[in-house]
Amino acid sequence: MGFLDIDNTTKSYGAVEVLHNVDISVQEGEFLVLVGPSGCGKSTLLNMIAGLEEITSGEIRIKDSVMNGVHPSKRNIAMVFQSYALYPNMTVGQNITFGLEMHGTPKPEREKAMREVAKLLQIEQLLDRKPGQLSGGQRQRVAMGRALVRNPDVFLFDEPLSNLDAKLRVDMRTEIKKLHQKLGTTIVYVTHDQIEAMTLSTRIAVMNGGYVQQLGTPQEIYDSPANIFVATFMGSPAMNVLPAHVRLQKDAPHAEFSLHDGSLALLPFSQKNLAAWEGKEILLGIRPETLTDVDGADRKSSNIAEMTNRIVVTEPAGSDTFVSMQLGGKDVIARMRSDAEVRAGQDFTFAVNMEKAVAFDPETEARIAP
Repeated sequence: MGFLDIDNTTKSYGAVEVLHNVDISVQEGEFLVLVGPSGCGKSTLLNMIAGLEEITSGEIRIKDSVMNGVHPSKRNIAMVFQSYALYPNMTVGQNITFGLEMHGTPKPEREKAMREVAKLLQIEQLLDRKPGQLSGGQRQRVAMGRALVRNPDVFLFDEPLSNLDAKLRVDMRTEIKKLHQKLGTTIVYVTHDQIEAMTLSTRIAVMNGGYVQQLGTPQEIYDSPANIFVATFMGSPAMNVLPAHVRLQKDAPHAEFSLHDGSLALLPFSQKNLAAWEGKEILLGIRPETLTDVDGADRKSSNIAEMTNRIVVTEPAGSDTFVSMQLGGKDVIARMRSDAEVRAGQDFTFAVNMEKAVAFDPETEARIAP
């Protein structure tokens, strides 16, 4: 049993069920990120935790107390919105302490809590300003301060960084992570940005179509995706997925797929149970960074295979060079070092880290478990 339990929870609007049997247990101090495309149900689930949406069936519990039907003000949660939701006619200090004032907290306690939070967020110099005088990043810090000052059981963040520019988003991401490490608070955070999900979370729930597709640590989600949706949604560039067949060579399973000229590559799997798929078609998943030049291959891997294929396009990107080619009739991206000597039209020897290769069932699109 967790600090926050979402137990077999569903949400329907009339006859349409938009959240299907969600089961997530969040431990105290955990940073859970709900990630997925627009319309997947992540914000609806967050609103159900907050009490802003009613639960159709199932239970939501905080500290073992059932929250079904409990008013949002009685749940001891604090929410940080995408839109900041600050009162424009109040100063920063008044915005931060307004919730405490509404709950009847004496003024000396409010002032003390405000000063502590302002120092933590480094906004002490802003306390007498109005929101209209602040930048987007400063406003978001004030919104976070208003949540922190209440010392709630659970913090809920609803895409809090999506209104910020790219550099500020990275800076605020770092600040939120440092804040969590310092305070050890329990956070549920909604985003559509998979980089945010990977960098901030202790665990991720990947959602699509109202279902939790996979729940796990960032490393589990990235290295062992439950299905093709998770594999291609998490990671930038996305995982390459191409058709292949399983062939046995000396009783060991190999992935067979076509190269640019129609010839076949035969690369050994580390996953021995794939021998049972001999002769069958699979979908082979290869992350771009596991497809590189021979000198740049992971020296810790016990299964580096080589193949020669023609480069179609090169894309220098500062710290990396991305290379496009055709494998299995699909466009595939490899990630090289910035100084890799590659050019379009060149036949190049690639190193493939088959220890990291993932096989999917083409019918169900689920990962074939080791």
